[in-house]
Amino acid sequence: MQLDDPSVLAEIRAVFDRYEAALMANRTEILDEIFWADPRTVRFGTAEILYGHDAIRAFRASVKAYAQRVQRKVHITAFGADFACTHLEYERVGSGLIGRETKIMVRLPDIGWRVVSAHVSLLAADPATQRRA
Repeated sequence: MQLDDPSVLAEIRAVFDRYEAALMANRTEILDEIFWADPRTVRFGTAEILYGHDAIRAFRASVKAYAQRVQRKVHITAFGADFACTHLEYERVGSGLIGRETKIMVRLPDIGWRVVSAHVSLLAADPATQRRA
């Protein structure tokens, strides 16, 4: 298995960037497309626990606008040609809150890269807890 094949990293980064742009514009049809349309898909948000694509889609439909954010650090690891993890450290605009987002992505036959699991969390507002290596 090849780790971090540059062509795979480029593919994942393109999906990652497309997701980020759709999130900031609240383009739910793109967000729904990027997640695997399956009951086994999971998304843990800052205030929600969602099991299955239908639950994720319903949540997305209820959101009027997402908090804007600035990327602080993006870390992507590709394991072979069909599995990758993305990690994003971001700052919520206007609040100073630091968030983290992890997505597990898989290249699925006939449909391409999809998020199969995602986890979003916010750190406490105390700057002392917001150190990074």
